Formats: sequence, C-alpha cells, structure tokens
Amino acid sequence: MDQHISQRNLPLLLTKARETIISQFRPILKHFGLTEQQWRVLRVLFEEGTAEPCYLCECCEILSPSMTGILKRLGEMGLIDRQPLKGDKRRVLISLTAKSEQLAREIIPLVQQQYQLIEQAWGSDLIAQIYTDIESLIELSNIKVKPVQLPT
Repeated sequence: MDQHISQRNLPLLLTKARETIISQFRPILKHFGLTEQQWRVLRVLFEEGTAEPCYLCECCEILSPSMTGILKRLGEMGLIDRQPLKGDKRRVLISLTAKSEQLAREIIPLVQQQYQLIEQAWGSDLIAQIYTDIESLIELSNIKVKPVQLPT
C-alpha cells in the first residue's frame, strides 16, 4: 500500500500538544491523589460554585458515562456533595465539600506557579498566541464543514 496523505496529522499534533501541556501539571495532581479528569471537575466547581452533571460534562469535555464514575469516586473521596434539585428529584446539583475547598486552596497556588514557570520557559508571546489560536479554532466549531461523500 503506497498511499500518502499530503496534510500533516492535525489530530495527532493536537494530542501531542495536549500531552505537552498536561504533563506540566500531572505531578501536582498526582501528589494530591487526583486524576486529570477529577481536577477538571473540581476546578469547574471551584470556579462556578455548583453545577448539574450535564453541565460538568460539557465544561470538562467528559462523556456522561465517564462523568458518572468520576463523580462517584469524588463522592467516595469526600470531595463533592450531591443535592437533589428542588422541584425535580431526578436532577441533582454537585458542589464542593469543605475538604475539596481546602484541597483546591492547596492546589491552585501550585497550578498558578506552574503556569508562570511555563510562561518563563516558553515565553509569554507564545503562550498568548496558543490561547488565541485555540480559542479561534473552538469558535470555528460553529461553522459546519461539509463532510466528504462516503462510498456506498
């Protein structure tokens, strides 16, 4: 098979870029016994206050079945509370506990320091450009790209 795709592998490059970034923070999370996904959920809750699981899925880019397991483990760790929504017992609000608020107060300064170290190493111009480019790419998700015609 002698076929070559002329474009670079953009999904793979984005995956490698993500790994480059998250590897800078993974030691902090590991030190506190958290996974990347657990930290994403806790960070959203720290910034937002309370949220429904479907909102957490959207904000954290985590599929619902995975979110169910993450919330279960965070609950077992004593890091989240679940409260039924008034008027609709099928819905639930997730919030931080005192334990997770304390944990966040320990982690956040370290995360902020790591961001500063990254910026010092890579340069503030590059970091600003990365943010701009990624935000532009995300905004383009509103523009529907015509799919290739699949063989029948």
